[in-house]
Amino acid sequence: MQEIRTIVITGGPCAGKTTAMSWIQNACSAKGYKVLFVPETATELITGGVAPWTCGTNQEYQVVQMRLQMQKEENFIEAAKTMPEEKILIVCDRGELDNKAYMNDEEYAYVLGRLDMKEDELLQRYDAVFHLVTAADGAEEFYTTANNEARIETVSEAIALDQKLISCWRNHPSLCVIDNDRDFDAKMQRLISEIYDFLGEEETYTERRRYLVELSEHAFEEELRGMQKMDIVMIALKGEDGEERFAHQREINGAYTCYRSSRKQIGEKAISMEKRLSENEYFNALLEADETMFPIHKTRHRFSADRCIYDIDQYEDGTVIAEVRLPQGIENFCFPEWITVKKDITDDPQYENMAIAKRGQAAVKEL
Repeated sequence: MQEIRTIVITGGPCAGKTTAMSWIQNACSAKGYKVLFVPETATELITGGVAPWTCGTNQEYQVVQMRLQMQKEENFIEAAKTMPEEKILIVCDRGELDNKAYMNDEEYAYVLGRLDMKEDELLQRYDAVFHLVTAADGAEEFYTTANNEARIETVSEAIALDQKLISCWRNHPSLCVIDNDRDFDAKMQRLISEIYDFLGEEETYTERRRYLVELSEHAFEEELRGMQKMDIVMIALKGEDGEERFAHQREINGAYTCYRSSRKQIGEKAISMEKRLSENEYFNALLEADETMFPIHKTRHRFSADRCIYDIDQYEDGTVIAEVRLPQGIENFCFPEWITVKKDITDDPQYENMAIAKRGQAAVKEL
């Protein structure tokens, strides 16, 4: 069956998006993907004479840009469906939510109304979002406006815009931010590693560690307030021996996204895949539910610190599991003081999703 994935490469001014496209082409082609690129719509329009300052108002320009952007993306998806390749990756040079950073709240509401769209619908157009931090933040000596005539921001303006763009995408369940704390090649290598991770290809850059933890008394009222919160329901599906399959429903601020995941051990390697599902596909997947398994319910809070990404999962029985993703070269890290580690469960199969589903998550606390 053909599999089409759509991702966004976004970021602040002079973040390395153009070079990133070349890296993605080479890396993902090597993994057997047909890679298609949707060009950046804003640059197309501005260099052609259509800009916020040439149109009647900024909001009218944004309607034009977002409508054209959607049409282009949909055309690429339709074209991809006609292609013979089984694995197709559509890479969007910026996505619809980037445009929100260039509008105030009133303009944004007006544009959504004109397009007859909700923000949830815009987020769900993409399977994953990868944000490259502007060179102005951490690599100022490489920041330039010379290679893009549509780029007009100063260093301070670029940093402010970069942060605004991250905020626009913060409710996407698969947002990854790539910063400038190492050299440019390392930045690109980390991007490719994160894309490989998303596609279920072999990881080359990050390491995962898992811990059974306790949170301080006021963690949810104080430390976790304002962080991305996701409510997750996982239903185990019937599968071949040795294969773990789940249907996921993830909710952020009332918006629901559904996925199907699979994991299979082949020799010493575990092959994982994840695919976004439409509402109908999700309910069809539930027809394959393994009735001998228990549903898993958990609330996830995600944050990043010192280049590490932390997922804090709280289960219904009060159990809390923390997963930490470490970039290559980092072996030691520290949890914030409001997190206390009880046990390293990185290699403990009793805490894997399938084991929890077999026992019922209320049994986790008994371990």
